Amino acid sequence: MSSTSIPSTFLKNVLQNGIGRHICQLQRITLCFCKSHADSNGMREYIEHHLLDFTRENPGIVVYLKPRRHRTARLQAEYLNGYYESFSTHNKDKDEISKWIEYMRTRSGVQIKRIRKPWHTENPSIQGVWHSFSNKSPSLNVTEFPDKELGKCFKSEMSATDYLLSLKEEISKEKTSQ
Repeated sequence: MSSTSIPSTFLKNVLQNGIGRHICQLQRITLCFCKSHADSNGMREYIEHHLLDFTRENPGIVVYLKPRRHRTARLQAEYLNGYYESFSTHNKDKDEISKWIEYMRTRSGVQIKRIRKPWHTENPSIQGVWHSFSNKSPSLNVTEFPDKELGKCFKSEMSATDYLLSLKEEISKEKTSQ
């Protein structure tokens, strides 16, 4: 999928998600299934074995059961921000359905978008943007180039070429002195 087909946004968090505690963003979940169709077998098994445990652990989530004849099984989730998500559980077993319900429970309800940058700040640095002259002397701003002082090459050690040239001179001096 190309990057132009997925909408992009900056990184953000769900606002007013409780001060000091987390508020689950999943408001209600609807389990649609058929009582007799074989495609809904995993959904019926989930309802029989795991649904009561899920409702006890998550009292803030409203769970609706919607038996519909000759319809495929699906999960419908509605979040606090109004986002609505539907997922087909056609021929899925109870463990897969349990994982998808847990995925919907832990989501923030914000649509999945491509993140432009993994960081964002409302208050940029008071130091300003760094550039190559940040820690240099301000006298560089008024200097006219080319400058003899700034153009000097500082040698702290002898280079390999200079060392070989000095050895050559020493050898030639020894030969001339003999």
